Formats: sequence, C-alpha cells, structure tokens
Amino acid sequence: MDALARLTSKGQITIPKAVRDALELQAGDNVHFRVEGEVVVLAKTPDLLDLAGSVPVPPQVKGRSWEEIRDAAWARQWQDRES
Repeated sequence: MDALARLTSKGQITIPKAVRDALELQAGDNVHFRVEGEVVVLAKTPDLLDLAGSVPVPPQVKGRSWEEIRDAAWARQWQDRES
C-alpha cells in the first residue's frame, strides 16, 4: 500500500486513514518509527496487555503471587551475596 502525507511547519504528519485502518491504529496508540537509509518504517507499538499469555509461565512460579515471586528473588539475591 502506498499513501501520501504532508509535513507541517511543526514537523507533524497526519497518518492517512488507509494506513491507520491497515495497522488498526486508534487515537492514543503509540507508534514506532525506524529509519532504514532514506526509508522510514512505521509500526504500531503493541500494548502490554495484548502480549498477555504470549510468554509461557515457568512451572516454578505458576500459581504464585507477584509478591511471593519478588520476595523469593530478593532472598536468593541476598543469599548469593553472602556466599
């Protein structure tokens, strides 16, 4: 898909509707710009909630609260420092 946009005097560009629709962009979404030579690549930055469940939970922490996991990690760190 090709689309055109004009740069304003403030350095702003309105992302064309066809591009917003293709990337499913909504007001408030964050986007990432990457420059490759003279080409700019625009990508939607995923919401962390969209990534939920994409990484398997290790068996040793499954079913434990965040506080339990954090406290165990701190205890291991201090134990390693004392050794």
